[in-house]
Amino acid sequence: QVQLVESGGGLVQAGGSLRLSCAASGRSFSTYAMGWFRQASGKEREFVAAMYWSLGKTYYADSVKGRFTISRDNAKNTVYLQMNSLKPEDSATYYCAAGPYGSRWTAATQSQYSYWGQGTQVTVSS
Repeated sequence: QVQLVESGGGLVQAGGSLRLSCAASGRSFSTYAMGWFRQASGKEREFVAAMYWSLGKTYYADSVKGRFTISRDNAKNTVYLQMNSLKPEDSATYYCAAGPYGSRWTAATQSQYSYWGQGTQVTVSS
């Protein structure tokens, strides 16, 4: 059974940093893409960042490019989202997701992710 467990959320002041973790288990993710999405209160869930696990190729939403970094630790089967220079508008529940990577895969398409974590809350105060 595939499980994605996020951790690392919390309350931080604007300009601060947080690192989210997503511990993945239940299968090999070498042919999978791992993504981070977020949903703010009253808004739709949106793409943040993604990585093709095997090659380490990364993708970012324009709103976080240059501030957030997605990475992985193969030994721990864990994906990270390092978030720097946080802004109040980054406040949201952050979700980890996993889905098979293919020739027609697009990072931001939520339907292409088969598995989702339960989410971790990030609150950035001004």
